[in-house]
Amino acid sequence: MSWFSWLFTLRLCSAALLLLVGSQLGLRLGLQMVQTATCTQWGTPSDQGLFKDGDVVIGGLFSLFYNPAARDNGFTELPHNKPCTGLEYLPLQYIYAMVFALEEINHSNSLLPGVKLGYHIRDSCALPSWAMQAALSLVGGDSATCDLAAPPEYSSVYGEGIGEKTGDQPVPLIIGGSSSITAMILSRILAPLSIPLMSYTASCPCLSDRLQYPNFFRTMPSDIYQALAIAQIAIRLNWTWIGAVIANNDYGHVAIKVFQEETQGAGVCLAFIETLQRENIVMDARRAALTIQASTAKVILIFTWYTDVRELFLQLANINVTDKQFLASEAWSTSSNLLQDPITSKVASGVLGVAIRSSAIPGFEHFLRSLNPSLRPDDKFLWEFWEMVFGCSPGASPLSTNSPSPTDRLSQKASLPPCSGRESLEEVQNLFTDTSQLRVTYNVYLAVYASAHALHSLLSCPNRDSSPGNISSTCSSPKQIKPIEVPVSVCSESCSPGFRKANRKGEPLCCFDCIPCAEGEISNHTGSLICERCPSEFWSNAKRTACVPRQMDFLSFNETLGFILATVAVSGFSVTTAVFVVFIYYRQTPMVRANNSELSFLLLLSLKLCFLCSLVFIDRPSVWTCRFQQAAFGISFVLCVSCLKVKTIVVLAAFRSARPGAGSLMKWFGPGQQRGSVCLFSCIQVFICIVWLSLSPPVPQADLTIPGLKVTLECAMSSVVGFSLVLSYIGLLACTCLLLAFLARKLPDNFNEAKLITFSMLIFCAVWIAFVPAYISSPGKYTVAVEIFAILASSFGLLLCIFAPKCFVILLRPEKNTKKYLMAR
Repeated sequence: MSWFSWLFTLRLCSAALLLLVGSQLGLRLGLQMVQTATCTQWGTPSDQGLFKDGDVVIGGLFSLFYNPAARDNGFTELPHNKPCTGLEYLPLQYIYAMVFALEEINHSNSLLPGVKLGYHIRDSCALPSWAMQAALSLVGGDSATCDLAAPPEYSSVYGEGIGEKTGDQPVPLIIGGSSSITAMILSRILAPLSIPLMSYTASCPCLSDRLQYPNFFRTMPSDIYQALAIAQIAIRLNWTWIGAVIANNDYGHVAIKVFQEETQGAGVCLAFIETLQRENIVMDARRAALTIQASTAKVILIFTWYTDVRELFLQLANINVTDKQFLASEAWSTSSNLLQDPITSKVASGVLGVAIRSSAIPGFEHFLRSLNPSLRPDDKFLWEFWEMVFGCSPGASPLSTNSPSPTDRLSQKASLPPCSGRESLEEVQNLFTDTSQLRVTYNVYLAVYASAHALHSLLSCPNRDSSPGNISSTCSSPKQIKPIEVPVSVCSESCSPGFRKANRKGEPLCCFDCIPCAEGEISNHTGSLICERCPSEFWSNAKRTACVPRQMDFLSFNETLGFILATVAVSGFSVTTAVFVVFIYYRQTPMVRANNSELSFLLLLSLKLCFLCSLVFIDRPSVWTCRFQQAAFGISFVLCVSCLKVKTIVVLAAFRSARPGAGSLMKWFGPGQQRGSVCLFSCIQVFICIVWLSLSPPVPQADLTIPGLKVTLECAMSSVVGFSLVLSYIGLLACTCLLLAFLARKLPDNFNEAKLITFSMLIFCAVWIAFVPAYISSPGKYTVAVEIFAILASSFGLLLCIFAPKCFVILLRPEKNTKKYLMAR
């Protein structure tokens, strides 16, 4: 049945319906054509609800009762005067959260000052048909007849005439729609009347579609988020065989669809999917319980309302199914009457789920516990609650001409004795008085405040003054609230800044799509046909509406990577200094004097320079730092490798000179020749650096070719040849040193330094062989980080491989620090 068919089954007269819609849209319908005609509603709501008058009356729809008198499909019959029974404590708490929030706002000096808010709250019995009738009564006034001969000033839905008596004043806004299907129906019916609907529990993602539901708002997150969270729980806990029980509506079907999409490819399979229909809950719950019992799945996912879960758990308890783990949606995960009930708690012994966020409402608990029917004689909801809790009647039934009293609801039960008047909620502990976990209740509270702020904006008219005749036509008054808009009739909305038009193939020019500008492009006016490219020194902002200067990015001491590398460099320098001090202190010992202690001290000095030169690569590049960093790096490492190479040559020469006929070999490798060799090897690198830095030095330059708001400021190599020569010369010395050390590694001395040099040069060569491809492939400032890492890694390799064994003997094994031990074979 279509939405309009449901609307027409209300049998509202066409003249009244046209009057209702026309007044909301600002149409001036003449009423002179009918002077005495009247229309009547077909059926009146079963309960007038809770009412308080005010300058603006806000409507409320809550599923307070859940058991309609006649079980049908929920749509074929309207409720008429049939009472709905089975009062729920939590929805009653929601109702008084709305009342409490409105009373707070009425006492506020900053929000809606001078405007008194009232309320008209009705029960929807958790059925769309009841909610439909109640909503139409709220927005049209609840008078049994409508007089079409009324003066024009009373013709508006928001006018001052219709519904002037208590309970009949039409409302400009409704807080309600407890389920997604109810919210969808109400939103479609109320949209032509421009009546906003603010829901506190409707969570279907479809309701976020502003084209289909332009008047719908909510304080409840979309179901997408809880379905994604539950899917991640299942994946994380390796639950791959899961059964599902869902509500047979959008709430259940959308949630299970999102769950399946999220778990696709993660090995999660659904053993079965059972649906529960509210109108056939006993039969459906029995069928689902038998399916759960027969299935081998130990984990059951349930997406449905807590009253449906209660029936399902009762059926499971009847067949003794108590060994299942349940994944719960927010609709029942925190339902204490499920999780603590003696019967259902056996079934619900294992429940894991998501919940609506809980927040405190200051003063709300005191407000609830101070409620008393003697202070609220017209409060039918509180009246019935009092009878249920205390088992007595507070007094005479509240006056009502159109609905049965709460006593009539209990006509099947024995008459209740009168209350003593000493009953109080101060000591009562149930779901109504429990304010420890305010979840949906807080959503209702937020919905009231959101509505109040919206009304505050509408009623805060800048052109309003003390003279009613001077109020601007765009202003709203408490008795006539208008939506502050000119009708729009376009095929496609104009593209906002940051987008460009893209014509649709085969459609008129008025129809187009809005395409976001690409990165680096902008459009700064509405309806732009093209996106303009930003200059190379600029980039587009996040909204693609303006070109902003590109931010210079470089490896800094302030960022984590730069700080870590600098710390490692300083640590290496400190360790090298400590080794230097140890060698000076023990300079007369055989371990230090072996293999030319002068070269050892020179090697330690060059390692200090290697650690320090890495610091020059950090921070903002300048002309001099770009030139100095490469020269310092090249010369320091050549000095290190030269010392090692000369030390290796000396070891080989000393061994060869011990053979017959080779005694004169060592005269060519005395201390003078060793110093000269190191100096010669280093001078060649100095010469290469001087020529390179004189002809084509590195310069600080921003790489504007890389897209992005941040652009790397780096030392650009004007001549790759110069840098290649520096690296190649270091590599040549390192390879020859490695070869010589490898040849001398098996010399018979007990402490052969050639072995240490072999290991150190292997590490050195491996680091710099890996450096070349890493340096070339690293983006932006990370090229600098790669070079610093190579410098530090190779420096630590040389320091540890060569000097760690010596320091170990010097400090921890002094008995081996003798010439006899070192010369032993």
